[in-house]
Amino acid sequence: MRLTLFAAALLMLTGSAWAQAPAPSRPAPAAAASTATPHHRRTLQERFDASNTAHDGHLTLEQARAGKMNAVVRDFAAIDTSRRGYVTMDDIKAHRRAVAAAKKAAKAS
Repeated sequence: MRLTLFAAALLMLTGSAWAQAPAPSRPAPAAAASTATPHHRRTLQERFDASNTAHDGHLTLEQARAGKMNAVVRDFAAIDTSRRGYVTMDDIKAHRRAVAAAKKAAKAS
């Protein structure tokens, strides 16, 4: 008798599970969907490559302006130490290291 009651209860539970429709999924809110994709911040190399329209590794002042590389435009004369009329990626990196070292030395004083 107990086995029969147990089997009947089990059948009722499994039968009700089969009869239930799956719960409808809710769409994500619009605000959450727009923020789901992270913004990729371009690296210095990526911005340099995009601005260097001649693809020769030389970035002129005009190319830097067009590419909105504002820090390079602002410091172009200091970066172009040999007055060639263009800067390379190595020139920009060397200038950044020199500025960072100068700030560190000023902070230590």
